[in-house]
Amino acid sequence: MVTDSDVQTTIQYHEATKHHFHRYARALGYLDWDTQPNPFRFYEGTTPLKLPFSKEEPKALHLDLYERSRNQTHPLSLENLSLFLELSLGLSAWKSIPGARWPLRMNPSSGNLHPTESYVILHTPKEYPPGVFHYNPFLHALEPRAGFPEELCHRFRTYFGSESFLFALTSIHWREAWKYGERAFRYSNHDLGHAIASSSFAGNLLGWKVTYLSEVTDDELDRILGFDRIHWHDHEEEYPEVLACVHPKDQAEIPLRVPEDLLSKISALSFQGTPNRLSSDHVDWEIIPEVARSSRKSGNASSNSIPTLDKPLLVPKEAKDLTAVQIIRQRRSALAFDGETSITQSQFAEILDKTLPRKDCAPFDFGLGPVRVHLLLFVHRVTGLAPGLYMFVRDERDFELLRSSCRPEFLWKKINDDLPLYLLGEGMLMREATAVSCHQPIAGDSSFSLGMIAKFRPVIEEAPFLYRHLFWETGMIGQVLYLEAEAYGIRSTGIGCFFDDPTHQIMGLKDNTFQSLYHFTVGGPVEDARLQTWPPYFHLKENMIDPSQVINFDLP
Repeated sequence: MVTDSDVQTTIQYHEATKHHFHRYARALGYLDWDTQPNPFRFYEGTTPLKLPFSKEEPKALHLDLYERSRNQTHPLSLENLSLFLELSLGLSAWKSIPGARWPLRMNPSSGNLHPTESYVILHTPKEYPPGVFHYNPFLHALEPRAGFPEELCHRFRTYFGSESFLFALTSIHWREAWKYGERAFRYSNHDLGHAIASSSFAGNLLGWKVTYLSEVTDDELDRILGFDRIHWHDHEEEYPEVLACVHPKDQAEIPLRVPEDLLSKISALSFQGTPNRLSSDHVDWEIIPEVARSSRKSGNASSNSIPTLDKPLLVPKEAKDLTAVQIIRQRRSALAFDGETSITQSQFAEILDKTLPRKDCAPFDFGLGPVRVHLLLFVHRVTGLAPGLYMFVRDERDFELLRSSCRPEFLWKKINDDLPLYLLGEGMLMREATAVSCHQPIAGDSSFSLGMIAKFRPVIEEAPFLYRHLFWETGMIGQVLYLEAEAYGIRSTGIGCFFDDPTHQIMGLKDNTFQSLYHFTVGGPVEDARLQTWPPYFHLKENMIDPSQVINFDLP
């Protein structure tokens, strides 16, 4: 039930954690390396089930990331499950400089801190025992939390389908709060959206679809994962976020809830394992558990609508040499841009086109609900397109509301017959883009940068838990931009640090009907020659790293 108190607490959190030119949102102000959180969750007292690395990977190409019709459905085997988890949330490389080494993952994270954890619920006995498992990306292994008797497996198979499994995502806000203080709740939910999209892409390459079970409440997900009986270390609790069903792409009907009889049977199981301690000490950012409570999901989403846009994807004018798996594996966040690289107008259009939700296209057929996020674009270096300010309206039903909320002098000149791209005004805006992105040169030295503008107050008033959904949607868009940049031989970077209201002032927004929730930038990267790269799982093959010492590796 939506209460005025929950609505106000959620909106007040957002207002309190805005960055301003004269002050930043509250944070510690320095990095306390002695309390740096372990980036990996281990369930102590369990015997991990090591996952096999794939002998052969899909030969899918760039567009196969998106269009489901292009991919053959693979059987649910342990090897294919392993590949799904690896390409979704596994390690992509280790980086090092003298004195420090740190892992990178397929899914990006603010500050490389990785608040997102994942679980699988397997109910079809094959090469693996059925039950609830935590995925440990450091070990690339499943840590068993609870086993399923055959009666429970049969009920799951009957209800969800024999070739399916459930996939859950959770957040540990402390990992982000250690560095970012009160703004950490935002960043955790950005990262959650990236993880949703990365799992959707990985599943699609195997002919699987990841469908959001939108009618499952947070309390119910706690029961499914056994969180209702865990004694968490202070400030290190995991918050339930997403439960999805992973199933063959052609399976038509997927129930969007877990019935009470299944919930009761899972609640009666014995769960094992104790979550490892992540930090020796903590700072109590009280506002984070407050907004976590106010935005807790106790009812259904307003809509599990699937996009119905029937326009085909724009086909790249130049063939891409990389396979889809290569694009996923080499995704990186650029640390700097060269201030010179341009992209063509057709490349720009093709990148933006992938952010439009379409039926039977990953990742936006996940079922999160209606489109609520649009893109305010600072175009710097796009050949054939005038530099200036543009708006990409991802759902044109919001066009009039957006236009009436913005400056009356904006042009709203449509640029492309195939895309909802509108010129608001011409001009060189590198300084403005840099200024509103916390004075970071990456926003002005790129080919283009953007702010993700979400329909805000009306959504929160409908249901405060949709506040989290707004950030998930921005993270999903961000993951598309990451992969598209890799496909075109450039790079991108998510920008969580931006000045909220100065961005709104550029648009002329006078209230919080719309809010900017995430910035992004795309361009030609400047590589750091100091960095060395190591294979993602060399530490397992060569036994070079003790997982208990991961906490001591400094992050860049």
